[in-house]
Amino acid sequence: MTDTKALFAAAITVLLWSSAFPGIRAALEGYPPGHLVLLRFLIASVSLGIVALVTRLPAPSLADLPGMLLLGVIGIGGYQTALTFGQQTVSAGAAALAVALTPVFMALIGTVFLGERLAAAAWSGTVLSFVGIAIVSLGENGSLKWSGGIALVVLAALATSVFFVLQKPYLRRYSPLQMTTIGIWAGTIIMAFIWLPGLTRSIQQAPVGATAAVLYLAILPGTVAYVTWAYALSKAPASVLGNAIYLEPPLAIVVCYLWLGELPALLTVCGGAIALLGVVITSVFGSSRQIPP
Repeated sequence: MTDTKALFAAAITVLLWSSAFPGIRAALEGYPPGHLVLLRFLIASVSLGIVALVTRLPAPSLADLPGMLLLGVIGIGGYQTALTFGQQTVSAGAAALAVALTPVFMALIGTVFLGERLAAAAWSGTVLSFVGIAIVSLGENGSLKWSGGIALVVLAALATSVFFVLQKPYLRRYSPLQMTTIGIWAGTIIMAFIWLPGLTRSIQQAPVGATAAVLYLAILPGTVAYVTWAYALSKAPASVLGNAIYLEPPLAIVVCYLWLGELPALLTVCGGAIALLGVVITSVFGSSRQIPP
């Protein structure tokens, strides 16, 4: 049986991450993407630093630190950067549909790094998912040209899948808070090297609404959601939790409408439905071997 607390933590995570898509769109109204993602994670890093001091969070071993840092750079820094830049030209609903490829990437990563096998039906589902995302791109782009924004969002889904799967062994030795803190700090340091110049001017020029959106993104989807997801992953099988990602697109579309009054195009929704069907097929017919707890 899956831990009830783990399912509750996963539900909080999915709701907060669903709200991040319209939150990013709102923040992009006042911030360039590089400054947005850096400011968001500077705030998250400071918040986690305070928590680490109050809770006297133990430092990881030197042997584990490089791997934890690398996962943070890829799965948090890489994910947030690719997603934020992609959402300059992609609607929040379409971005959520593209990120729903995460379970497919998790299954593929399992075949490469964990020796798992995918059945023929699972491979068919994988192909169907990417066909659906191509249709989403057409809906956003309005032509037969592949959207660079969608490509960046798909890259973001790949990056976060790497983080979700490969952090699992570390969660045997470290708490979700330790894993999340190290990951966010690592991603923030890399972002600071790239986008720190001009950040103060962007903050001064940004409207209040955009800054409020950044604060929301930093504290809830950017900090709390990562901790709750890591906690859930430490208590429940990744194959179970991966299915929760299916809920993100419809939730994100609802939140987008309530927050921004934005609805995706019909072709985008149709492509997303095809992509989600492929994701379900891949998950149902994929390897039955679970990632070890």
